[in-house]
Amino acid sequence: MLLISLQISVVFCALAFYFYGFNCLYSDFLKSEFKRFGLAPYRTLTGILQLLGATGLLLGLYFPLIGVLAASGLSLLMLLGFITRLKIKDSFKETFPSFLFMLINLGIALGLQAVKF
Repeated sequence: MLLISLQISVVFCALAFYFYGFNCLYSDFLKSEFKRFGLAPYRTLTGILQLLGATGLLLGLYFPLIGVLAASGLSLLMLLGFITRLKIKDSFKETFPSFLFMLINLGIALGLQAVKF
């Protein structure tokens, strides 16, 4: 059962990060959000890291070490996003997703370390 829920978490997160990564690169809304965060120069880097992380998560289903590294990196990225949102005093509703994705990716990293594929 752990294996199935871990695989579902990996696929869910990978799809979410592909979606957000592409939007980070091309969405006018996210361009304005990164300006609001004071992080406009890092928008493209963030999008690329999210796309690479999503790819790493999926590769982690076959190569657990890659998945651990990708999930750890995405967890760190989400921690930084959470801190940024706290710093600019965003609402709970705006802040919670980064915290939740940080925890999910941390769980994926720990799960991939524990499970042998």
